[in-house]
Amino acid sequence: MVNVDNWFKSKWFVRILSLAFAVTLYAFVSVSETPNSDATFSSSTNSTEVLDQVPVDIDIDREKYVVSGVPENVQVSLQGTPANVTPVLLQRNFDVFVDLEGLDEGTHVVELQHNITGDVEAFIEPKTVEVTIEERASQEFSVTPDFINQDRMADGYEVADYSIDPETVTITSSREVIEAIGAVKVYVNMEDVDSSIDNRELPVNVYDVQGNELDVGLEPESIQVSVDVNNPSKSVPLSVETTGELEEDLEIDSITPNEEEVEIFSQSDVLEDISEVSTEPLDLSDIEESGTVEVPLDLPEDVQAPDTEEVEVEVEVEGTNVLENVSLEEEGLGNGLETSYTDPELDVEITGDASEVNDVTADDIDAIVDLSDLEAGEHEVPIDIEAPDNVTATSDVEEVTVDITEPAQTEE
Repeated sequence: MVNVDNWFKSKWFVRILSLAFAVTLYAFVSVSETPNSDATFSSSTNSTEVLDQVPVDIDIDREKYVVSGVPENVQVSLQGTPANVTPVLLQRNFDVFVDLEGLDEGTHVVELQHNITGDVEAFIEPKTVEVTIEERASQEFSVTPDFINQDRMADGYEVADYSIDPETVTITSSREVIEAIGAVKVYVNMEDVDSSIDNRELPVNVYDVQGNELDVGLEPESIQVSVDVNNPSKSVPLSVETTGELEEDLEIDSITPNEEEVEIFSQSDVLEDISEVSTEPLDLSDIEESGTVEVPLDLPEDVQAPDTEEVEVEVEVEGTNVLENVSLEEEGLGNGLETSYTDPELDVEITGDASEVNDVTADDIDAIVDLSDLEAGEHEVPIDIEAPDNVTATSDVEEVTVDITEPAQTEE
């Protein structure tokens, strides 16, 4: 069985196939140009075919000289009979070049040449070019990494350290260009980076002192860049901000966050200027009694606290309540003695945790006067006020005037 794949591996098969295609194309063109000739081919009619992007070679000692001004590609027009033009068009087995051998350093106007033979005329556009021949020079330069978009790195991250391999490159160009080199760089894009970069291959860029990019020979053309990235942090004190006012009969006793410090993350220069962070303002007008509330942190721009988005704050609220007409209670009055008071009742102010103050009534308060060892007569006696635990009871009246009398004797 014939293996067709082997045919296409044969150079002779490909050449015969190309020739057959050329003849067929020639026949098609001839028939198209002479439709009434009943497929009688004419070999005397010239045609023109244009080839674009034909590369240009340079004949010169490249180890010694650098040439500028030669275009990379040119346009070539082929003119002749289809039978002659078609094989050249298809096979492109010719070269376009400039012969600079024997020319000295400097600027020259030279003609572009070709090696097309036979009955095909070739016209090259442009026909001539102005070239500059310069002595070739090589020099080693250090490569500097340029970290771009550092302000767009992931929040809180920064470049800690870097390494490049190799640290130098050899640049080859004319002596004049070598002397004009101002910077040799690789650009490292840090946008959205949140982890270290390991051996990223990047192209080397060369600039003159004005910042214009130079087209030079580089060895190597790219280098490996590794970047250590970190997320600096520090712990700072936490304060609780407030806004609004409590109701009239309430007063803040204490506001205590459940954490004294918070670990914050950002770039080092940002962290240096931060000595503490605070919460968003806690609205006191919403506070009616003691308890625990959750308050978000109010962090500066470009600062994060991923482990502490909000904190618990313990709020101790002191309430005030005035109990009117609290009755005095006597202790230690001698047998048979009687008392009378200028004002046997008083007002008592209760202070303490707001959740407990409102539950205290006059019956829970003892306003005690100690009359022990007092004889008949008028006395100024201090008032001892006792209240339930966790509240404090006070009165503007610290002592009371009591008149102690003996009961009148009844005549028999």
